Amino acid sequence: MGRITLLETIESAFSAKTWAIVVPAIYDTLYMVLFTTILTVFFGLILGIVLVTTDKDGIYPRPRFNAVAGGIVNGFRSLPSMIVIILTLPLSRLILGKSYGPKACIIALAVTCIPMFGRLVESSILEVSKGKIEAARSMGAKNRDIVLKVLLPEALPSLIRSFTISVIAIISTTALAGTLGAGGLGDVAVRFGYSRFKTDILLAAVLVMIVIVQAIQFAGNTLSKFILKRRHLI
Repeated sequence: MGRITLLETIESAFSAKTWAIVVPAIYDTLYMVLFTTILTVFFGLILGIVLVTTDKDGIYPRPRFNAVAGGIVNGFRSLPSMIVIILTLPLSRLILGKSYGPKACIIALAVTCIPMFGRLVESSILEVSKGKIEAARSMGAKNRDIVLKVLLPEALPSLIRSFTISVIAIISTTALAGTLGAGGLGDVAVRFGYSRFKTDILLAAVLVMIVIVQAIQFAGNTLSKFILKRRHLI
């Protein structure tokens, strides 16, 4: 009997009725992931560069500023994602006039993920050999050129891996935000699947998230390996 029930659940998970609920949630999740990723990459990349360059051994040494900035970043990273989302939802209400729905939660999601990506960018850039920085300096390169033409290009494969990790983390965070009114697959999985004991809907939502994550991981790994292979051939 249990085997029949399982088969029926799997069959129902791929039914038109189930996907009529899941498909709109996919669009909401992808919408949140896209715009959150844009904000996270833009501000996180700047944050990571600032943390590296203002370090005491950086090209713009500002130890006190670096310590304060690092402390703020660590403070946000030490908070659970749900707490950060709850704390930043009033900001969405102030800007957009509401604190629910995919658009309103993008700000909260970005604030949650930017510190993490900033630290990943910092780690990626710190992997660049100091010798290459010194070589660029000896050739008369300005600090801006060192950042744009040495640090970022040399760290690119690692940055792509960091980007992949961050996008996957954003997807996970959208699922969490779904329980707080953001909508998307997290909302469907919890509100329609778990709360109403609709295992088929829960299964469908989980499968879609697995497929999305696997696709992003595959794309990130492939691009990173391609760049490394091309660099070795040059």
